[in-house]
Amino acid sequence: MAPSFPLSFAPQSADEAAAHKEIYDQLRQTVETFPTAPNSSNSFTYSRHPDGWYTFPEGVVSAMVIKSHLTARTTDIFMVTFPKSGTTWLKTLLHSALHRGANDLAAHSPHQLVPFLETQVFIKDRIPDLSSLPAPRLLMTHIPSQSLPDSVADSGCKVDSKDCFISLWHFLNRFRPWDINEAHRHFCDGVSLFGPYWEHVLGYWRWHTKRPSQVLFLTYEELTTDTLGQLRHLAEFVGCPFMVEEQELGVDRKIVEACAMESLSRLEVNQSGTTDMVDKTYVNNIFFRRGVVGD
Repeated sequence: MAPSFPLSFAPQSADEAAAHKEIYDQLRQTVETFPTAPNSSNSFTYSRHPDGWYTFPEGVVSAMVIKSHLTARTTDIFMVTFPKSGTTWLKTLLHSALHRGANDLAAHSPHQLVPFLETQVFIKDRIPDLSSLPAPRLLMTHIPSQSLPDSVADSGCKVDSKDCFISLWHFLNRFRPWDINEAHRHFCDGVSLFGPYWEHVLGYWRWHTKRPSQVLFLTYEELTTDTLGQLRHLAEFVGCPFMVEEQELGVDRKIVEACAMESLSRLEVNQSGTTDMVDKTYVNNIFFRRGVVGD
């Protein structure tokens, strides 16, 4: 079974490619004028998006392209997480629920099955045409709510996952060369990938409270405490509930077992395979830790 949408897009004409490159070039020049913040990894400097959040410069450019050129449908499913809050796990659960099985997991990493809009789709001067993709389109992003296209607010389902402790741990871990108090101060000031964290969470929480039938707000603790129950709730929310017959056959339980961290991390594709993001290639095993609360 194919990924949610293919990472190999139809070739662009020379005129399209030139027009898209011009858009990216203009935005890159604009982003160069934005305020920046330090990053102890030295691999990049955080740039501040006009809407008030931080990420790497290419991510800001991609987010601006997405806001201008992605048109959401009423049947779309937007999966949104803050970095390191159960993203990989939730991708496998949601993809497997929609496809009624976890067979794809053996051949594709979760990030190939459900690519990130800002780091795998709208990149490399590319504005892909996603209009031919069948419904429902499963779209994944870390972008805060205020920076998504206006059409997203009126689209179908939004699945949002958050966990404060994992996000704070991840940020402090990146800043280990720094004094812990200085790293903590930067995080609290909002300097983190796709942060401020608090505003990122509150933005989607407000969507959830205003449109509870359209926005499902999950926490990592809920997923770990009752994975089967949350999977059933998730499937019902996106319009493909597990029927009684399916539950009796154990279709949902098999998905939970196949998507468990210990199961995913043992797969060959996640031990030795790689995934391309922006201009780098990442070894898939970096996306798998212990998968427990407080890790």
